Amino acid sequence: MATCIWYCTSIKDQWGTTAADRVDFVTDTIKGSLHTSGYAVNQDTDQYFTAATNELTTGGGYTAGGQTLTGKTLTLDGPSNTVRFKANDITWTGASFTARKMVLRKDTGVAASSHLMGLVDFVTDQSPSSVDFVVKGDATDGFLRGVVS
Repeated sequence: MATCIWYCTSIKDQWGTTAADRVDFVTDTIKGSLHTSGYAVNQDTDQYFTAATNELTTGGGYTAGGQTLTGKTLTLDGPSNTVRFKANDITWTGASFTARKMVLRKDTGVAASSHLMGLVDFVTDQSPSSVDFVVKGDATDGFLRGVVS
């Protein structure tokens, strides 16, 4: 089972002084990119897409930069104090590659200003061979969730 984490700077910067670092999950372009196990995630300091190393190169059904999330919704479940970040499944068609992680970011078109949001760690290498590779958000919580307690 995959694990999902937030990048700490994503949460901090939502209320920071730099408006460009704020993310509107529903209207901003949010992309998911695939990375190998060589990406040593630093949840506390990785802030922009330039920090997300070891992205797959174009080939084998993958295009560098990743895919844009579609069907994005942001919901609040008051009784559980949970905010859910949902989107449609992401599919790489005819995939033949090896990936360990998917990075979610606000894409500005420039890696140095594309703010990291969260990461899905597949825990083990995923190596599809000429089949569709589908990343699904959790049925209840989506790709990311925030719980306020």
